[in-house]
Amino acid sequence: MQTKYPQKPGIDFILKQAFFYWNKTLFFQLVFSIFYFGIFFSVLFFLDGKYGVLTQYLETAKNINQGMNASEQILKMQSNPGIIYFSWALIGTLVFLFPLNIGFYHIYRKIDLKEKLELGDLLVGYNGLNFFKYIGYYIFWLFVYIYTSQTIILGVVWVFITIFVAPLMFFTNKRIFEAISLNFQALKRYFLEILVCVIVAVFFKYVGFMLFFVGGLFTFPFWNAMIYSLYKTIFSEKKLNFK
Repeated sequence: MQTKYPQKPGIDFILKQAFFYWNKTLFFQLVFSIFYFGIFFSVLFFLDGKYGVLTQYLETAKNINQGMNASEQILKMQSNPGIIYFSWALIGTLVFLFPLNIGFYHIYRKIDLKEKLELGDLLVGYNGLNFFKYIGYYIFWLFVYIYTSQTIILGVVWVFITIFVAPLMFFTNKRIFEAISLNFQALKRYFLEILVCVIVAVFFKYVGFMLFFVGGLFTFPFWNAMIYSLYKTIFSEKKLNFK
């Protein structure tokens, strides 16, 4: 007698599910992007006006292109004491904005439960102690990424082994290293599905900016829909294991 094993979810199913969530929340995608880029660029231009880092960077790039010594130009730029403040302020801004992504997981779950969506759902990651939990995780994630991304390959590996950490923390209240362990198990079992979906998500996330800039405001947050679709398909929260 032939034993029947449950089949893995198809990649086409995961992709269709992700696009379904994205299509159902276009208004929230737009609000997310406006809020995200509005704050980020406001801080960016304010800091540039104060420290002149962007202007100096463009000047350095121009001088290097004109044949001037690259090392000397970079050292000259790094001698600007404002660069350190500029860098830390931008990192702080990215950390502050990260909990916005958590709001999408809450919104997608409400869609599954057929509950009414509200604009405030997008800010659920900022509620109470949630804010400190998620920014704490993102600070940890970002600093590891900054160092590993210098090798490119390790940076990509770090993205893959942490792709489900945020939804696991949100839905199952797992701690960071518990979530990373579960993430690693999922990656070993569903590597091909995750790889293909990540490639599609990255491409679609930025295609809006490449084709028509305004469209990027809708496609930029698509990454969250793909993560939720993968998470929902792979994990079983009741047993805290895989489907």
